[in-house]
Amino acid sequence: MTFENTLAFAQKLDSEDKLAKYRNEFHFPNSMHTGKPALYFTGNSLGLMPKRVKEYMDIELDDWAKFGVEGHFHARNPWFHYHKFFTEKAARLVGAKPAEVVMMNNLTVNLHLMMVSFYRPTEKRFKIMIEGCAFPSDQYAVASQARLHGFNPEKAVIELVPREGEHTLRPEDILAKIEEHGDELALVMLGGVNYYTGQAFDMKAITEAGHVVGAFVGFDLAHAAGNLLLKLHDWGVDFAVWCTYKYLNSGPGSVSGAFVHERHSGLKDIPRFEGWWGYDEENRFKMTKGFVPMEGAPAWQLSNAPVFNMVAHKASLDLFDEVGMQALRAKSDLLTAYMEFLINGLVDENGNKRFEIITPADQKQRGAQLSILSLSEGKKLFDFITEKGIIADWRNPNVIRVAPVPMYNSFKDVYEFVQILDSY
Repeated sequence: MTFENTLAFAQKLDSEDKLAKYRNEFHFPNSMHTGKPALYFTGNSLGLMPKRVKEYMDIELDDWAKFGVEGHFHARNPWFHYHKFFTEKAARLVGAKPAEVVMMNNLTVNLHLMMVSFYRPTEKRFKIMIEGCAFPSDQYAVASQARLHGFNPEKAVIELVPREGEHTLRPEDILAKIEEHGDELALVMLGGVNYYTGQAFDMKAITEAGHVVGAFVGFDLAHAAGNLLLKLHDWGVDFAVWCTYKYLNSGPGSVSGAFVHERHSGLKDIPRFEGWWGYDEENRFKMTKGFVPMEGAPAWQLSNAPVFNMVAHKASLDLFDEVGMQALRAKSDLLTAYMEFLINGLVDENGNKRFEIITPADQKQRGAQLSILSLSEGKKLFDFITEKGIIADWRNPNVIRVAPVPMYNSFKDVYEFVQILDSY
């Protein structure tokens, strides 16, 4: 498609957008500076609130008042089985079989639970590979797991860093590094999308390379779930975890998801932290000693579902299942490419680009996020656009992250954002 830098063209794209109606499913906050509806581009940090969340929450509050403890079995959405309401839809979202997914806990808790099972270091094979600019919680988690097993994180944790003068990792360099450390590599654990640069990784190729050298492979999908087309089962990924409050619009600190490939199902001798909700469901209330795991990912559950925490996710997941990730990705590619085109068209008096986008231009290596590098006056620029009614995201030392989310952002939003950027 040949893009045009005009409001009329943006409005034309909106008029042709089959997903435009879903914008009305969300609450848009007002800017604290202008008092008018904000241009919201931080769905990669906290997604907007689906309007139906209040209706869904009222159902559970009413049933709690009506039934008390009997709501576990007699509520309209029985709480005893609440986590099961996500199974089919969450599996479709991440490309898994239903038994391979479960919604539970929060993201870093789930990451630790997965590493208990899939980081099994030996004297020779003890290293964990992550991105050098991984989200800090992931860095803390892998370092603490190494220490837990008696290893020095400085030696046990391999950080992947871009080549000198580059901002993102070359796919071939990741695979080469896996091969280089193969005999010592216990676990490859990367983000599906790097939070800072917005680079999406080839999870299929990374999984295959990790397995060739005998390592387990897992992914933190915090910035990938609800953003990329995922095929976790087909790719053979050992495990994955994700939060639901970013692209999945499920509220601050909402429930996390976990994936465990079916080949690890039903193993009684797998290292695992165990709790009663992971116990064989048919016999759970016999309250006997000796853990008997459920089949699939539900065996990693520790406790019963935090229902109120999960309500918003149920509302959002219903929307995702209605729209479908194929349609969302198609719009996302177009929406992000349009934003990229407009930003790259901003030049100074010498014809040089005013802003550098460090997110890969290759659509196969990105989702709905563009990271704009600002070397000199980045924070001043961020403060300026904030005062003009844009809600974006500043990340030290010098990046403004913007995410045109296909579920609710419009092409007109993108056009207006770049007009404000140009006015700085």
